[in-house]
Amino acid sequence: MMVPIVFLILCIIGLYFSGLDFGFVLVEIMFRLSRNLLLVLSLVIPILSGMGLNFGIVLGAMAGQIGLIFIVNYKIGGILGILVATLVSTPLAIFFGYLTAKVLNKAKGKEMITSMILGFFANGLYQLVFIMLAGNILPISNKSILMTTGTGLKNTIDLGLVRKSLDGLFFGEYTNIPVMTFVVIGIISVFMFRFLKTKKGQELRAIGQNMHVASVAGIPVNKTRTLAIIISTVLAAWGQIIYLQNMGTLNTFTNHEQVGLFSVAALLVGGATVDKAGWKEAIIGTVLFHLLFIISPLAGQNLMGDAQIGEYFRVFVAYGIIGVSLVLHAHEANKKRKQILLSPTAVEKSSL
Repeated sequence: MMVPIVFLILCIIGLYFSGLDFGFVLVEIMFRLSRNLLLVLSLVIPILSGMGLNFGIVLGAMAGQIGLIFIVNYKIGGILGILVATLVSTPLAIFFGYLTAKVLNKAKGKEMITSMILGFFANGLYQLVFIMLAGNILPISNKSILMTTGTGLKNTIDLGLVRKSLDGLFFGEYTNIPVMTFVVIGIISVFMFRFLKTKKGQELRAIGQNMHVASVAGIPVNKTRTLAIIISTVLAAWGQIIYLQNMGTLNTFTNHEQVGLFSVAALLVGGATVDKAGWKEAIIGTVLFHLLFIISPLAGQNLMGDAQIGEYFRVFVAYGIIGVSLVLHAHEANKKRKQILLSPTAVEKSSL
């Protein structure tokens, strides 16, 4: 709990020096929680299955963006547009998750760095498709989203057709609070909780505790790990759709790039570790991490005379918290390995 406490103290100090009204900050936190929470929650199941921090949710974010590009191309707006984007992105996310899991199952023990590199590789393919092929080999009927050359998508695509379509559904005329977004995230969270109580969910936890023992007990380790990554990738795709419908614009070639980094940082800020996480850590981390995002520019401006100082600080924090967590995880893993090697059973076996 030390990390959340330190972050809370930093946020309180930053809030004081920023001079921002508490009511304004509270509203901003509510909106940021609604649009970022599902992305952070998508990391939980791989952690519970012993695969660590899944930086590969970048692939899920790409699937979500492809779904949104599809509806903009065919000019499908409103909540129907959100549903169609979800239907298009889900099978893509399942496919991407399956491919990711195939690679991670061959890189056991190194899943985090492998998933990060996979994200970079997939980003290259994504750029190739939408810069070189869109409007050429890949047909685009909505010419307004193409570059003036007729090939390649524009850097920024307007999502006005679906902007806040989910946020304002049913309750939009009564309140600015994104009620339906929280309802949808709540329903997904309940399904996640119920899934972890099923036989497959218990097998997933068993693999996270000890992969070798789980294998000896007859649990299909690779298949279960594959399921965990697929669920994570699908949730990331849905989370990216929720995030972008709230923002109202799609930065075609950059929106997905930082999804893994900032979602991982937010989860770790909430007190999660490489091998332990839950919905509480996801909520606490999302609130604290994005609170720092809101207050740091003005706090930097008032303290140092430069708002950019606050920007540098929060990027430093994002990378720093991940780096420290990975170092601590490596230290704990080495410590456990030494304890196993020095155990009486291991000594007896070596003497034989």
